[in-house]
Amino acid sequence: MTQQMAYRPRRSVLYMPSSNERALEKAKTLPVDALILDLEDAVAPDAKDAARENACAAARSGDYGRRELTIRVNGLGSQWHDADLAAAAAAGPDAIVVPKVNSADEVRLLVAAMEAAGAPDHTRLWAMVETPVAVLHAEEIARASDRLACLVLGTNDLYKEIGATFAPGRAAIATSLQLALLAARAAGVAVVDGVFNDVKDGHGFLAEARQGREWGFDGKTLIHPGQVEPANDVFAPSAAQVEDARAVIDAFEQAQAQGRGVATLNGRLIENLHVDTAQKVLATAEAIAALS
Repeated sequence: MTQQMAYRPRRSVLYMPSSNERALEKAKTLPVDALILDLEDAVAPDAKDAARENACAAARSGDYGRRELTIRVNGLGSQWHDADLAAAAAAGPDAIVVPKVNSADEVRLLVAAMEAAGAPDHTRLWAMVETPVAVLHAEEIARASDRLACLVLGTNDLYKEIGATFAPGRAAIATSLQLALLAARAAGVAVVDGVFNDVKDGHGFLAEARQGREWGFDGKTLIHPGQVEPANDVFAPSAAQVEDARAVIDAFEQAQAQGRGVATLNGRLIENLHVDTAQKVLATAEAIAALS
């Protein structure tokens, strides 16, 4: 059964190493939609315990305002996973992000562990899609639990697992990205694109973010604060798009009042599906405006 989730802006989703207390403090001031406080790749083995304590303290603090606060735990099977998941669930962030989720059974196992550890109802699960197996089972993963709210693409791991080489345009992983996106839409959950690694290449970042937006992603995961505002701009409706959406709705309503089932606007045929798209544009713009 398809889940229908209320729209929440996730244009910019920034990874922050939880071992870095200065970074956690800076995150309170960034115009980011969501934060992933990382216990996994960005944290050295000897800093894992301190990072876990920092992330859980941040989740409990209430100091991050309207930002969606999530914690990425170490993966299933790692020596830190059980302690990470139990501590994160008890801290009650907006979501727990789990790397390399490969099956619906793993989703159900994770949800059971979260609930056993006392995760409050508002703490959702975000599953990372990073392997060929996960891509091929993405719809099953996305539908496995009502607690699952978002698929997060792990593009660096996808390149590695496929044996592909990065190139602008991402042709090597385009099929994987689009299959995951289709799965998320079929299940009614959010889906967030992978990271762009070169923090000095602003033009490359914009090109990749625009590609993700054109394909249908809700937003992009980020590795540097400088990527936040460009991502926010790319994944938000423009003023022209908002104006056009209002015009589409007005034209259709006028046609209906005259007993017609379709309308025209500047030579374009307007049907129910165009009105649905226009309403989504307005709802997205309103949700983003409510953040400020």
